[in-house]
Amino acid sequence: MSGAWWAQVIGGWDEIDEESGLPKRERISQLLFDKEKGIGVRCYRYNLGGGSAQSGKGNIGEISRRAFSFDTDGGYDWSRDENALWMLRQAIKDGAEEIIFFVNSPPERFTKNGKAHLDRAFRENLSPKNYRNFAVYCLDCVEHFRSLGIPVKYLSPVNEPVWKWTGGQEGCHYRPHSVRKLLRVFVDEMDSRPSLSDLKLSGAENGDIRWFNKTYCRIMLGDRKIRTRVDSVDTHSYFITPDIPVISHFIKNRLSFLRRYRKYVDRHFPGMPIKTSEWTHMQGGRDYGMDSALEQTKIIMEDLTYLDVTSWQLWIAVSNVDYCDGLIYENDEPRTFELTKRYYAFGNFSKFIENGSLRFDVDAGENLNAVGFEKDGRQVIVIANRNINDVKLELPANVSRIFVTSENHSLTQVVPEAEFSFPSKSVSTLIIE
Repeated sequence: MSGAWWAQVIGGWDEIDEESGLPKRERISQLLFDKEKGIGVRCYRYNLGGGSAQSGKGNIGEISRRAFSFDTDGGYDWSRDENALWMLRQAIKDGAEEIIFFVNSPPERFTKNGKAHLDRAFRENLSPKNYRNFAVYCLDCVEHFRSLGIPVKYLSPVNEPVWKWTGGQEGCHYRPHSVRKLLRVFVDEMDSRPSLSDLKLSGAENGDIRWFNKTYCRIMLGDRKIRTRVDSVDTHSYFITPDIPVISHFIKNRLSFLRRYRKYVDRHFPGMPIKTSEWTHMQGGRDYGMDSALEQTKIIMEDLTYLDVTSWQLWIAVSNVDYCDGLIYENDEPRTFELTKRYYAFGNFSKFIENGSLRFDVDAGENLNAVGFEKDGRQVIVIANRNINDVKLELPANVSRIFVTSENHSLTQVVPEAEFSFPSKSVSTLIIE
């Protein structure tokens, strides 16, 4: 779960939430990361920014999309990004275990145009002469925050390298061979620091599951030096179909791309796990209901079954814009927040599927979609009913608990029955002890 674009805002919300009696920032963290009082999200991705927040440079109209850098032209100012760092620490207190530092753009001082995005589309903004400086900066940050008790496990220096990144947010384009050269520099610098012997690289975080995914995967995993610091290949599960009728006709089958990519990785890099490190429902308007929750559930299930991913992370936890993303919507004036059905549907997975569980196949019939996981004799089955009608299904006698998210339920525990009726447009979790 990414902390970009919201943590630097919500981290300053210290007024009391009347319902919980907690400061609002603490309550939001609890809702996201606490397994008992929230949905138990395990991963937290901290945005190691490029510095547009303090410089004000560049074409980034939405202030929340600017990010801080700790770089001070040869030194460091660790007092920056105070609100986002507060949220990071609180997330860890509430249960986040896997911490990833990710970078959209190198610090502005290292970029060719002095900005955290490009002036000209698809032009690289980081000169090779600054690869080492960039690596030193990132690893200095990791070492510093580890010394403060932040258990950073992964570092992702490159994010969606294929896009043009000419504004709107921080970003940096890289050609495949440049990603390889850059990551090799990172590995050299990591190997020179004994304190980072267990740090792993995450990448290459390509922005669409079709475009150049195999290319970026090959240049990263095909390099022996880089492989020493990689334990998975991370990709984003977006499927952005261009509005070009002829092209759209040939690339609209999402599942075929998932199958081919999984087959490619198994053939060339057997045993290498795939992770979905980012996805969000890219659609205009705020959607609080089940339509978006079911689309999110569909993508999660497809990635779990066809890509066989070992981790699935949402792009953004909290959104402040008129867009269909995030699990929680926040409003700045007055400072309020609202939970969506996406929040509860995500909890149908994150709250009950334990880390280290093994997936098994589930046949729930032609009218339902299902995915199952098992650990230590305990099974968790998530079932989605995308139909407009209820669907009945015979359940095993040893189903102990059922939690339902629908128009009328919000991760609500209901009584198991021998013939259970899954509500229309719902996501349900079955617990079998």
